[in-house]
Amino acid sequence: MTRRLAEMTTVEAAAAVVESPVVLLPAGAFEQHGPGLPLATDLVRAEAVSDRVAARLDGRAVVGPSLPVGVSPHHLAFAGTVSLSTATFAAVLGDYLDGLYRHGWRKVLVITGHGGNDATLGTVAQDLLVTRPELQFAWSPLTALASDVVAAAEPSEVTGHSGEAETAQMLALAPGLVHTDRLVPGTTRSSELDPLGALVRRRGGPRLTAGYDRLSGNGVLGDPRRADPEHGEAIVEAIVARITDFVAAWLKA
Repeated sequence: MTRRLAEMTTVEAAAAVVESPVVLLPAGAFEQHGPGLPLATDLVRAEAVSDRVAARLDGRAVVGPSLPVGVSPHHLAFAGTVSLSTATFAAVLGDYLDGLYRHGWRKVLVITGHGGNDATLGTVAQDLLVTRPELQFAWSPLTALASDVVAAAEPSEVTGHSGEAETAQMLALAPGLVHTDRLVPGTTRSSELDPLGALVRRRGGPRLTAGYDRLSGNGVLGDPRRADPEHGEAIVEAIVARITDFVAAWLKA
């Protein structure tokens, strides 16, 4: 059974500090996910994974408040996207951590469904080594943890945002939110990227940032029509198992 801090009374929360020494914070984004997936796709996946991890840890972890809006300036060319600055995202997370720390928690894991949050989470982690050295802070991505499972389905040459793997996870976790009749391919081959987009997608070497409208006209990387819910469940299962293993080892450290 998943333990959620939001569903506890203050008395139960006080007891949970001892019984559930790890807090899981789901982090998502509020951004375009092509014509077929909802704006909250990253949060839906992060919350579902957090719930499953907490359930498998037999009460040793509690799910704390979500961070529903992330760092998404690269998606602002698409309608509906709302983004926090890196400073605001870090400040909100910092306030969450201050509250949890004040009440006794010393292990916090952010589970983020949005890659755009990664850089800020890394900065927060470094700053906490100085400002809160007693707080053990960790963060984890989702799909990247199951890259071997994703690759087994042989996705498009160019894939990623709103593509096969992300759509498959949503079909497994929240099929009612997926508009299957609107799933259309986006950029699927490197040859379809303009010169700037090709530089952005290069692996290794210097890093370049650009809006997603330079990568895909409809905001999709890959072909979501090829997504399969069974493959999505396999991806989610691998993510949950690997995060659960990490937390179990962390609790013993």
